[in-house]
Amino acid sequence: MLNIVLFGPPGAGKGTQSEKLIEKYNIEHISTGDLFRKHLGEGTELGKLARKYMDEGNLVPDEVVIGMVEDKINHSLDANGVIFDGFPRTVAQAEALDALLTKKGTAISGMIALEVPEEELKNRLMERGKTSGRVDDQDEEKINNRIKVYNQETLPVANFYEKQGKLSKIHGVGAIDEIFQKICAVVDKY
Repeated sequence: MLNIVLFGPPGAGKGTQSEKLIEKYNIEHISTGDLFRKHLGEGTELGKLARKYMDEGNLVPDEVVIGMVEDKINHSLDANGVIFDGFPRTVAQAEALDALLTKKGTAISGMIALEVPEEELKNRLMERGKTSGRVDDQDEEKINNRIKVYNQETLPVANFYEKQGKLSKIHGVGAIDEIFQKICAVVDKY
């Protein structure tokens, strides 16, 4: 089973590249952002709880996220693999994901980290905010907080997978298809 963590800061292009990877490799997509939006849209208790944290630009607590991810994995066991987009966001989540996958008889094949300079991220997020209607991409203060939270709380996850020999870094600036080809070269090695 091909299990990939697509990693990078907000605005790095994870969603765009995930779509292309899903199509090429016929794998399931697990995006915590999509899971949150589903729960927010349906107005579930989990959605209301997630909204509180997201509106402040903070991370949703691990136990909530991990429970949602486990439910999605349970529905994806017959897939060729899974691409994790925006998860894990903390070392505790990475440890929990590794334990969960081990229990299911599989593991993370590798982490692909998209690296994009901070100014480029801010520009991309503001542009996305204009076209997507996503409120969290329209407020410069929230964008700055999301990037700060990523650098402080999420970036250490790359070190976690690097210690396992599973980290590949990709320069995430340039033509979408060029970046995709670089990602595919890494995935094909898995």
